[in-house]
Amino acid sequence: MSIRHGILALLRGGPRYGYQLRVEFEASTGATWPLNIGQVYTTLSRLERDGLVTPAGADEQGRALYAITEAGRVELERWFATPVAQSDRPRDELAIKIAMAVAGADVDVGAVIHTQRTATMRTLQALTRAKRAADGLAQRLVLDGLIFKAEAEQRWLDHCDAVSKASKEKNT
Repeated sequence: MSIRHGILALLRGGPRYGYQLRVEFEASTGATWPLNIGQVYTTLSRLERDGLVTPAGADEQGRALYAITEAGRVELERWFATPVAQSDRPRDELAIKIAMAVAGADVDVGAVIHTQRTATMRTLQALTRAKRAADGLAQRLVLDGLIFKAEAEQRWLDHCDAVSKASKEKNT
């Protein structure tokens, strides 16, 4: 998730101060991507440097407000219009772990898969509980995406287990 673009999206709704952006970002994502307040202010500084946000005075409590600029709106629209490529996502540590387990002669691949399957099932259960408690469409959609990914991971782990066992039987 691009924190930079998430902040721009929130500012599109009007001027905000840093802590408010943090709270709204976490609320919008179902608190699945917690933000450090330092990240928010560092990102705001970079956005201001790049001409995408501008100081917008202060609220009644004296908190510094930021507003999106026209250049920020253009950047945000570009981001919304551009699909996220698989190559833009971080490496899949689980796929690497399974590959290394399979490549290692002395690794119990079934145990690695079982451990991950158990953890993924716990995550799936927690996400399902969180979805029941979600109070907004944005939160529910984010949680749906995470649930679908966890379900896909479970199916992939089942596939890895079956292929690994078949390969082992073939080689014995």
